[in-house]
Amino acid sequence: MALGAAAFAAHPDEYRRLREKREDLSEMAKATEEVLRWTSTTVYNRRTATRGTDLLGSTLEAGDKVTVWWASANRDESVFAEPFRFDISRDPNPHLAFGHRGHFCLGAALARLEIRILLEELASRFDEITLTEPIERFKRVLFATVLA
Repeated sequence: MALGAAAFAAHPDEYRRLREKREDLSEMAKATEEVLRWTSTTVYNRRTATRGTDLLGSTLEAGDKVTVWWASANRDESVFAEPFRFDISRDPNPHLAFGHRGHFCLGAALARLEIRILLEELASRFDEITLTEPIERFKRVLFATVLA
């Protein structure tokens, strides 16, 4: 949600469109989907091939590692027209923000609802969104606790 707000700060014309369309639930749903496409929260997933196979013309052997970079998938020029443009009216929007098939996020419906409500509230309360300072990215560190 924070990255969605940052996207609107970086694209004020799209924020103006959001404010103009805030009463239209179908337009708010499209905006929600574009926020999800644009701000892929999962950076990547890596899997290990369990058997030899062909993947889009590349041969994989058992044990080979395959990495999916979600932001790249959500900007695939063969799937999205103008994939590097933030467009809240993009339709269709077959992004992979929640994964795919057997690896689809169980919380997707709740996340969509939360984002849509946030967008509706922002659009109804604020004329513009601006950043007060640059976004500082940080490396995610995972911690494990061992109980004795």
